[in-house]
Amino acid sequence: MRSRAFVVLMVLSTALVTGGWLVSRGLDGASSVSGPRLFDEVMTHISRYYVDSVSTSDLYGKAIDGMLDELHDPHSVFLRADRLARLNENTTGNYGGVGIQIDVRDGWVIVVSPLPGSPAERAGVETGDRIVEVAGKSARNWTMEETRSALRGPPGSSIQFVTERGGVRRPVTLVRQEIHRSAVGPSMLFPDGVGYVDLNVFSDSTEKELSRSIDSLSREGMKSLVLDLRANPGGLLTQGVGVSDLFLDRDQEIVTMRGRLREANRKFVDSYAQRWPQLPIVVLVDQYSASASEIVAGALQDHDRAIVVGRTSYGKGSAQTLYPISGGSALKLTTARWFTPVGRSISKPAGEDDDEDVDNAPETPKSEREQFKTDGGRTVYGGGGITPDVTVGDTVPLATELALQNALGRKVPQFRDAIADYAMSLRGTRAVTSPDFPVTDAMRDEVWKRMRARGIDIDRAVYDSAAPLVSRLIAPDVARYVLGRASEQRRLVQDDIVVRKAVELVRGATTPKELLTRVSEQPARPPSE
Repeated sequence: MRSRAFVVLMVLSTALVTGGWLVSRGLDGASSVSGPRLFDEVMTHISRYYVDSVSTSDLYGKAIDGMLDELHDPHSVFLRADRLARLNENTTGNYGGVGIQIDVRDGWVIVVSPLPGSPAERAGVETGDRIVEVAGKSARNWTMEETRSALRGPPGSSIQFVTERGGVRRPVTLVRQEIHRSAVGPSMLFPDGVGYVDLNVFSDSTEKELSRSIDSLSREGMKSLVLDLRANPGGLLTQGVGVSDLFLDRDQEIVTMRGRLREANRKFVDSYAQRWPQLPIVVLVDQYSASASEIVAGALQDHDRAIVVGRTSYGKGSAQTLYPISGGSALKLTTARWFTPVGRSISKPAGEDDDEDVDNAPETPKSEREQFKTDGGRTVYGGGGITPDVTVGDTVPLATELALQNALGRKVPQFRDAIADYAMSLRGTRAVTSPDFPVTDAMRDEVWKRMRARGIDIDRAVYDSAAPLVSRLIAPDVARYVLGRASEQRRLVQDDIVVRKAVELVRGATTPKELLTRVSEQPARPPSE
């Protein structure tokens, strides 16, 4: 009996240590199963016997997500109806709404700008207006996503909201219409004929919109171009090819696709003679430039048609195909890898750990990357994104800026609220009449007062030491709320160190060849870069 009790005690202890009892049900050593039958059997057992109730639809959804996750490819995903709708909006640039760009300040939704020709603009909604009610509900402490969801809807439907300006509230009723979000952001002409165009996304109208912007700048006297692809996540492959086509010669290769299936293999070449063959071009990229952005940057770099300035791009050298699934969803699946004209794959390699995806993989040093030669014999690199010809834009903040950030801690939103509050206080005062205004000590003092009023208690010396950063943050907000969105964009671009470097390089260059010569004379970066 004592021996038997000991055995029972050991079994109980083992069960507790391993997490509970294992109940055997028909383990008869039968032959193994695989494929659909195995999946169905596991699904049935979970559905019937798992300790918590899980619906069959949830189990199938988790199985799909798990299957795709095991591909270790962040670009292959199952798109449920809501995500598919967002993707379609990004690729078309169209949505149903009232045409308002918004921000959140001091717990209220603030109008950044009504879009030209939109229902909001026609109704007199202005930059700086506060949205206090939407559809009879207070908008206090609403997020931007909540506000967008409330304001958007089918074209032709109505929406009521209340704005506040100067303490006066005004009810507004608008009929939603189809809004087109332009792929081209700010475009402007700097002194000495340097044009600047910000390209936000590669939607289905990008090539046409960019062409119109360049034509417009050319009529104003543009002699060289800075094409900004920073933070451009890409989009449609065909638009990446189309934009490249604008700047290359007929029959020059743009990109080559290579996949497992025959139909996934294709080479894209330039179809038309370029319209601006003598236009010197600088392309700006950063770590958020991906996909079609990298196709454009890679093609122009390989053919020595442009120089690339900024930070190494994201490294998405793959193409996805969208397969519709019944029920309004779709499967976005990687079906090919793409290569630049000289044969580079710029895909960021995954980390050594199998669980580390490419999004989190560290940047690969140049010394470990394969080298290629451009048409003119310059060295370019494969693997890990498009490497700029000139690296600008240090991602490491200055010690004084880091000290301010650490001092603010979780009160950064209140800090930005203080800046916006000061900027809006200048409306109608005529204290600022040009986007080139200097940020003065008095302006920073006013922001400091508003910081203190919001409970931000930091050392004044830390604040003053970071004056250059504070000034860079004050300037665009003042330009936005006093002079309008266009002035804000111009001020942001003028104060951008990467843009300034690009303008410095391209100013006065009369041909692409002359620009390349200038770049070759730039000091080399340290070998570790």
